[in-house]
Amino acid sequence: MTISVVVVDDQTLVRNGFGSILGSEDDIDIVGEASNGAEALEVCREVNPNLVVMDIRMPVMDGVEATKRLIAEHGDTAPKVLILTTFDLDELVHAALRAGASGFLLKDAPPDELFRAVRAIAAGDAMISPSVTRRLLRRFAANGPTPTSTAAQLMVETLTGREREVLQLIARGRSNQEIAATMFVAETTVKTHVGRIFMKLDARDRTQAAVVAYDAGLVVPGAD
Repeated sequence: MTISVVVVDDQTLVRNGFGSILGSEDDIDIVGEASNGAEALEVCREVNPNLVVMDIRMPVMDGVEATKRLIAEHGDTAPKVLILTTFDLDELVHAALRAGASGFLLKDAPPDELFRAVRAIAAGDAMISPSVTRRLLRRFAANGPTPTSTAAQLMVETLTGREREVLQLIARGRSNQEIAATMFVAETTVKTHVGRIFMKLDARDRTQAAVVAYDAGLVVPGAD
């Protein structure tokens, strides 16, 4: 499958650079560019991409607001969002994850990591940079309850005991294969659990499910 991508960054050289790097891969097609979140919304309406590589800090409309509006406007058909940031503990990144972004990557990441991130997000089957994403989520979870904690707890209560176990492992960055080995079940069984978890939590992917797990206190910060 060819992954259609829109690149959004207010710096022309950065935007063109990411576009050139990603466009060099046979399975990635750059279908549009934008210099801010507002332009990104317009471009996405026109080209309907699979994924948006989104800068976090931009004039007119930042990556957080653009992510919120993309998902509000397109719902289940909204493109996945990969947030780009200069700092791995940027508070705006956490806000973007809560808004519906599927993961984030540092701007100085090597091309191979960028390729892996785009493919993983497009497939929806892996968190991006698990160690970094988990560290970011743990940092904010350690600050105590958030306004979303109660809602997250109510959603987690709809899960079966087995599904909660799987969700805990998802939040710790485990793949389906690793979860299957840990729980001594078939990988197909894990995939079934993951699908039900996504449905019950209204999560688009593993990163969104992990956000709910941390918000609900299902995963203890610092515990792996």
